[in-house]
Amino acid sequence: MTKPKPIADVMLAEAEAIVAAAHRLDATHSQRALDMLVACSGKVLVTGVGKSGLVAQKIAASLTSVGLMSVYLNPLDALHGDIGVVRDGDVIIMISNSGETTELLSVIPYMKKRAVKLLGILGKTASSLGDRCDVVLDASVEREASPIDQVPTSSTAVAMAIGDALTVAWMTATGVSVYDFAMNHPAGAIGRRLTLMVHDLMIPRDKLILITADAKLPEVVDALTTQAVGAVLVAHQTQADALGGIITDGDLRRALKRSAPDRWGSLTARDLMTVTPISVTSGAPAIEALTLMERNAKKAVTVLPVIDGSKVVGLIRMHDLVQAGLS
Repeated sequence: MTKPKPIADVMLAEAEAIVAAAHRLDATHSQRALDMLVACSGKVLVTGVGKSGLVAQKIAASLTSVGLMSVYLNPLDALHGDIGVVRDGDVIIMISNSGETTELLSVIPYMKKRAVKLLGILGKTASSLGDRCDVVLDASVEREASPIDQVPTSSTAVAMAIGDALTVAWMTATGVSVYDFAMNHPAGAIGRRLTLMVHDLMIPRDKLILITADAKLPEVVDALTTQAVGAVLVAHQTQADALGGIITDGDLRRALKRSAPDRWGSLTARDLMTVTPISVTSGAPAIEALTLMERNAKKAVTVLPVIDGSKVVGLIRMHDLVQAGLS
């Protein structure tokens, strides 16, 4: 009985197949394939059968995720109505190890009735599919990583690697930025950090209580308690919509600690507030607000006034930033 290959050996065999394929790829054909994707005026349809179909689904998902509209097209379903998704200007990527996949060959005549381009990622370039594609990329392998050569391992790894290479090359050629990528991944960590803005998470001005600098201690306590956001904003003395200062729960405690109890009755918001608090604008990335809070070395900051120009437009809390998954 043949001793099973260790997992690492199989992975190394697949990696060697990918390296060999990379060195074997024709530069002219590779550039034509990339140019085809860059010039695509429609969408990219990726098709294949069996394991190649699964590779096709992954390539389609990767292209879509970076902003090139792409869908997987099952060739069997295409012959029964789904070919209606094909339009002039589309690019069709065909994945096949044999280059003789019957289902793909059957659908080509109907695809060519539209003004489409065919790109083959094929294990055998000298094949029926190779003859019918506009551009062919060589995805051949010397052998599969399995002791049974018919089990797709190295061949699917190479085809998927070529799909990844096309995706990244298209990103580079078209200047896809981290922000562009994040816009397609709003639920991911990168997406949240780059697309969530302060105005998406802040408590707006109309939901806030602003007190005057002359407000007495009971009014300050009442505002802090009623608002229950950890702070209350103090209006500017001469501009009602501008910020004069902020009083946090911590500011109140520290002021009471340093003042004799018999003076508490004379304390006003002016005595309690921080006059020049750290602030942020509503159009800033929410992650910037979190960074400002975390970088303050003097004292813990858990709330920031949101100021546009000189106008108070809201308040943002660390609680909301953490809840949004930014920490």
